[in-house]
Amino acid sequence: MASQPKKISSEPISLVGPTPADIEATAQLEKLLREAGMYESAEESAVRAEVLRDLQGIVDLWVKQLMLKHGYPDAMVDEATAFVLPFGSYRLGVLGGGSDIDALVVGPSFVDRDQDFFGVLAGVLAETEAVTELHPVPGAHVPVMKLRFRGVQVDLVYASVNLPVVPRNLDLSDRHVLRGLDHVTARSMNGVRVADEIVRLVPDAAAFRTTLRCVKLWAKSRGVYSNVSGFLGGVAWAILVARVCQLYPNAVPSMLVSRFFKVFSHWRWPIPVMLCDIEHDDELGLPVWDVRRNLPDRSHLMPVITPAYPCMNCTYNVSRATHRVIKEQIQAGDVACQKIAAGGGRDWGALFQPSPFFSTHKSYLQVDAAVAGGAEELREWKGWVESRLRQLVAKVERDTFGELLCHQNPRAYDAEPHGLRRASSFFVGLSKPQQQHKPHPPEGYPPFFDLRATVLEFQQDVYSYKFWRPGLELVVKHVRRNKLPAYVMQKIGGRNIHELKRKRADDDSSPSSPPLCSSSSASSGDGDSVQGPSSRAELHPRKAMLFDPSPS
Repeated sequence: MASQPKKISSEPISLVGPTPADIEATAQLEKLLREAGMYESAEESAVRAEVLRDLQGIVDLWVKQLMLKHGYPDAMVDEATAFVLPFGSYRLGVLGGGSDIDALVVGPSFVDRDQDFFGVLAGVLAETEAVTELHPVPGAHVPVMKLRFRGVQVDLVYASVNLPVVPRNLDLSDRHVLRGLDHVTARSMNGVRVADEIVRLVPDAAAFRTTLRCVKLWAKSRGVYSNVSGFLGGVAWAILVARVCQLYPNAVPSMLVSRFFKVFSHWRWPIPVMLCDIEHDDELGLPVWDVRRNLPDRSHLMPVITPAYPCMNCTYNVSRATHRVIKEQIQAGDVACQKIAAGGGRDWGALFQPSPFFSTHKSYLQVDAAVAGGAEELREWKGWVESRLRQLVAKVERDTFGELLCHQNPRAYDAEPHGLRRASSFFVGLSKPQQQHKPHPPEGYPPFFDLRATVLEFQQDVYSYKFWRPGLELVVKHVRRNKLPAYVMQKIGGRNIHELKRKRADDDSSPSSPPLCSSSSASSGDGDSVQGPSSRAELHPRKAMLFDPSPS
């Protein structure tokens, strides 16, 4: 028998409600969020509803055709259907302007994910006039089919339930729908189940949604919103906000935002953030995150646990490098909120100032993903490179024994196309730890960091791409702040670019500052580079990448 869920019984920190000043501060905050595009327009809402409706029609026809192919009687074919259920921001009620739609397709037991979903349905969608940029990713942790439908980005995942026909009153919140499912299917279905459970567990859904919009805007502005890069994705931020709502059940959003940063700037990681107790079910037997039972779970640095069975850690990609950056940004958010409160709770814009990434560091690793093809080919290749970047960060910190710290920027910067060549760049900021936290390298460790082997290992990882073909290239090079590409400078707006220009001028006028990188061969002015080969069989970096750990 399935165990009954046991919710967390911890008492709220405070039951205090808002003052008139808090209500006014919330109004100011909501105004800023609307101006920032964190609410979708009525026109966008109508388009997304139409997209989901048309997708539902396509999926229904697809299932009926599959049932005919399998020889089911006409009566069952007439009743055959599949659900298209949005999850993520859409289901949480926090969709903003230009947001993607994450949707789950729930089909009957005879529908196979590989052959029928990624095969037959992908073929149907490819022939649909409204569909563009179709990109199946069957090998992902949660297999997904990416596409644009009338210009709206849609990520479709698939799950079969253990029933020949999907009933119209199917309740996905009932854990018995997981009976007989494999681990991949259970993960695919959990997007809907987790979103529903989050909303059910917060004391005030409206306050939760406004606060989450605020935290999402802040996280994107500060460069810590990206699950694939090892930061936190939408589900993780939603759970963190929901936990603060539980701790302050009577607070309004302006109070919740400041308490969010206060709570998590003092959180004692790796204590997990949970909205309810972890549940086990011996009958279903699905793997559940639990440090009391699973030794590997103890290695997770920043666990944020999903509330629906089977409970999972949605921050498993967080590394030491990204954990360090997330904590720094949350602490900076706490300081900003204290200043906003001291000023009467009106200047919320100060919280959302863009991260000064390109003025924080003097040296960077520039990772260029290039293709000899079109925009869709570049999108595919740079998506793969992006998914491996956190491995480069981990390898650099590992091979330099923590004496060279990495700060990955999750944003990609597209260069202007040159003929048939298109390229997109990612950047990793390089710095040295503060003296009091500086680790001790092994005895006899050389005074320079030689990253040739590190970059070569990263290249080999990237070029193991299952769909690699000639024309897909990878270039890794070291660049100083005063040598950043022009297309990056053009895409940095606001005060950040003026500050960067001043710092670039300071760099140019300070020749006495020793460089972080030196080369064993002549430099072309773009820094030391290791370029990807035309064939994966020839991974030989042509230039040295030697990093001087002395203060810069």
